[in-house]
Amino acid sequence: IAASPIAAQERETLGFGRLFTNDYFGDTQDRWRSGSYSYSIVRGAGWEGRAPAAPGALLEYRLRSEIIAPSALNGAGSDDRAYVGAFSAGLHTHFAWGGANVSTGVDLVAVGPQTGVANLQDGLHKFVSAPNVSNSVHDSQVANAVYPTALAELSYPVQIARTATLRPFVEAQYGVEDYLRVGADILIGDMLQTDLWLRDSPSGQLYAGVESEEPGYGFVIGADYALIDDSAYFPASFGTVAEDERFRARAGVHWRFGGGISYFYGLTYLSEEYVGQPEGQLVGSLKLNFNF
Repeated sequence: IAASPIAAQERETLGFGRLFTNDYFGDTQDRWRSGSYSYSIVRGAGWEGRAPAAPGALLEYRLRSEIIAPSALNGAGSDDRAYVGAFSAGLHTHFAWGGANVSTGVDLVAVGPQTGVANLQDGLHKFVSAPNVSNSVHDSQVANAVYPTALAELSYPVQIARTATLRPFVEAQYGVEDYLRVGADILIGDMLQTDLWLRDSPSGQLYAGVESEEPGYGFVIGADYALIDDSAYFPASFGTVAEDERFRARAGVHWRFGGGISYFYGLTYLSEEYVGQPEGQLVGSLKLNFNF
């Protein structure tokens, strides 16, 4: 029996995706979508500036953690939404389908005190003399659970200039949060045209899972709109009601100084997520790559 083309080719590590998102890098407030970290390992037989046609030929092993907090960790404002400490692990594949790019996969998302995220944040805040996580916030965080979560994105890159690509997309998720999202990003710069792009969950920022070694800089601008059907981050027992719609707008700049050394900073506006939230928020995303 002949081996399949994918099995016949030895996989290798093609790149690492990393992104740290925190509201301290945005509006400097420690609230709501407070912080997250994404880390991915991308493996496949090779990368030639475009995803392979076969699903499963290119695999992304994804780890992610997130803190979603009330507007204050103690005192007034600490009861406007339930505290969420989340940790997830998943497997995704990226492939080309006609002129479109497809990303799809499954994550196991753990939430609740079992993740230890609230204790970790409290310990870090004590170390830097920041506000502590009160007992009432600890006690009212979302309950322990694990949510299998399916996620799929279809994007259609359109070359609008020699160094610029418009990337409209549609994204759907079912699991820890159920939503349908539509939006678009514009990537400007020579060095951004042949990367494998991964999407940060809270901000929507694009960051590279496989990137070119071409030095230079480039810009990313994007926005999207989502319809929310259900969310485990707003348990009925807490009483806070999730908004049915969300909007995000973002911009960022990439710098690269050759193979293995790159930087990214992006700023994202997130609209209100629950009924009664007084305003949206700004979060910042940061990536520092040093691969030697």
